Amino acid sequence: MKIVRRTFIGAAIAGLTLATSAYAQDKGTIYYMVPTLLDEFQTESVSAIENFMGQVGYKVATLNADNKTDVQQGQMDTAILTKPKAIILAAVDFNALAPYIEKAREAGVPVMIFDRQITSTVSDFTSVAGTVEIGHVAAGEIQRLLTEKNGSVKGKVLQVLGDPGDPYTLDIQKGFEEMMADYPDVEIITKPAMQWEASNAGSIVADQLLANPDIDLIFVHAAHLAVAAVASLESAGKKPGDVLLVSSNGAPVGLDLIRQGWEQVEVEQPLYAQAAALAMFADKVTNGEELVPGTYDVLGLKSELTIEDWGPDLKIPGAAITPENVDEARFWGNLQAPEGPIEPVQ
Repeated sequence: MKIVRRTFIGAAIAGLTLATSAYAQDKGTIYYMVPTLLDEFQTESVSAIENFMGQVGYKVATLNADNKTDVQQGQMDTAILTKPKAIILAAVDFNALAPYIEKAREAGVPVMIFDRQITSTVSDFTSVAGTVEIGHVAAGEIQRLLTEKNGSVKGKVLQVLGDPGDPYTLDIQKGFEEMMADYPDVEIITKPAMQWEASNAGSIVADQLLANPDIDLIFVHAAHLAVAAVASLESAGKKPGDVLLVSSNGAPVGLDLIRQGWEQVEVEQPLYAQAAALAMFADKVTNGEELVPGTYDVLGLKSELTIEDWGPDLKIPGAAITPENVDEARFWGNLQAPEGPIEPVQ
């Protein structure tokens, strides 16, 4: 696989990048409203959406809001005026963008939600990670790791959340803890890393290693928190594997920690599948066709489409990344977007 490169072209309005696809363009333009380009998940989402939409015949114009709500609101207004085939929105602020979703749909422009679920208004399609399911996958892997270490599912687990105001981390916690409920011999210590700050996660790990030197496993809810956890483990004189480490979201730094032996499992947030799902359903959305609930295969992941109060909602589970499969191109942390083929849903 080759790494998909992005081409950014200046435009008249602030934050505009036009991502031109290498594929034939004959179905029109779809705008992608990306909240920021300051992290690898977001920059890779541009490549993936451009790639997959190109495969099914759409050109993608990306508007970067630089994490500014008012900028994204203005970009929505601009996009609506151009009458695109659709708008893909990853909102800076869920509530503040809801009226602009309504404005787009009233103007006949369908809106697809990517990654950041909005439930306060109706949209035409939502593609998000199954965050509760990520917790389920993590729990299964942690049960396996504890059994391999201690002979059964028992031991002490430190769970480091992201910010407790973020539903993403709360859903992962919910999924993890409900799957661990049947294992009373596992003690789970849960601490939040406020604002998702890596330094906060590092301090939590350092403090808990002193208070609970018998911790068997640390489960953090993002790979950048795992980096801070490793720094604290090293400061405490630990070597790779002395304390097991599991993370979620699948960022490149997490995959590197697996290769280094510090981390045993990374449960990825399925960026590529989330982007591929947009392309799979794009024709139906742009043509105003009904979406049928049920199970769909999205890049090999069994995903469930339900019809919610806010519209059709596709949840995609994450996959477990281990030392055995860490180099596979299907994981977004390797920054090698699959080249296809993507088949539109009929």
